[in-house]
Amino acid sequence: MHLTPSQHPAETRSHPAVIALCMIITVIEGFNLIVFGSVVPLLLEDASLGVTDEQTGFIGGLVYIGAILGALLAPVVAERAGRKRVLILAIGLFALGAVLTGASVSASMLAVARFLTGFGVGGALTTAMTVARNSASARRASIVVTITMAGIPLGGVVASLLAIPILPAFGWRPMFFVGAGTALAILAAVVAMAVPADTPQEVAGREWTGRQKLVTLFGGRGAVVALVVAVCAIANMVAWQGLNVWATQSMVSLGYSLSAALLLSFTLTGAAVLGSFASGWAADRHGSARLAVVTSACTLLGMAGMLVLPVSVPVTVVCVALMGIGGHSTMNLVHTTAADIYPLPVRAAALGWSNGTSFVGAFLGPTLGGAAIASGGAHGLFTAYGVAAAVCLVAVFSLFVADRASSHTTFRRPATEPATEPAT
Repeated sequence: MHLTPSQHPAETRSHPAVIALCMIITVIEGFNLIVFGSVVPLLLEDASLGVTDEQTGFIGGLVYIGAILGALLAPVVAERAGRKRVLILAIGLFALGAVLTGASVSASMLAVARFLTGFGVGGALTTAMTVARNSASARRASIVVTITMAGIPLGGVVASLLAIPILPAFGWRPMFFVGAGTALAILAAVVAMAVPADTPQEVAGREWTGRQKLVTLFGGRGAVVALVVAVCAIANMVAWQGLNVWATQSMVSLGYSLSAALLLSFTLTGAAVLGSFASGWAADRHGSARLAVVTSACTLLGMAGMLVLPVSVPVTVVCVALMGIGGHSTMNLVHTTAADIYPLPVRAAALGWSNGTSFVGAFLGPTLGGAAIASGGAHGLFTAYGVAAAVCLVAVFSLFVADRASSHTTFRRPATEPATEPAT
């Protein structure tokens, strides 16, 4: 997209099996992330835990603090140990976190377990996205990122569907043991799978030193792009991941039954999956940054509808679907733009940055949502997230402008270190 012409031919071969494996990884990650939102009403009623709305919001967001660290550390560790080893370690960590979550007997144990889950998910998500993108041709960038990231809401769909029969009959704990079991199953598949380390994209990444990558990512106009990406990611994820935690409870607050609220949560994640494929297909034809403007507007329209339109099932379904389409698709498209606006050697670092900053928003969203719903109910929740959606729309438009400006120039390899020095 904004790489030098000589770099484009290197990205012509795809590895569909690897991309499919990465999607399955993100499905399981999505389940382990989003399942928490499905069990919030029962957590609040569990006297053995004794958690409040605010504590639940903090615990729901704490998983993303771990994910920030995992997302930022994974590319660094992968440069030395290889991406397959990082995937194995990260998946093992979030499987352990799921077991500890299901076995939690106090709010503090629940918080530690969710942090550990997040650390593993952050490392696995960034690594899986990088492996998938590096295993695809350049002309399929948006759809491959979409296919991979569709696993997150698809895992949420699975969580919502399983919650309908499991929660009333067995309570909230079995949901996390299911997540742990599926994580161990995909861990076995990753151990057996050959993850390519010799693609042109991976080779290009080893040609630059770590310092050269950082100078390109955070120096000069690269710093401006990095800042805009961060604002897009944080604002979008405040609304999107906040909804994933609080959508069910907000629907209950509006007067819907738990079963109906769970079905509306299913609508949120289902619309996210379908909308992301449509936007990914369109982005490969019209540009990821351009489509991100459209999808971020969908999020804002959905929030506004919940605030100004009368509460009814048809209105709620449409507004929830718009929020699902906008929240997930926008993040995919921001990731795609971040990966392609920088040179090939910087791609993993750029994806680590976009993922890491997105998890900042993902932490803030549930925490802010807990405070908003405690003070203003569902109306307060959608007002807070509506402000975040408006900030996201402005930031995404700025990214679109930066994307168009960058299409006329290219990043140059920094001369801060000898060109022949091997990357570490």
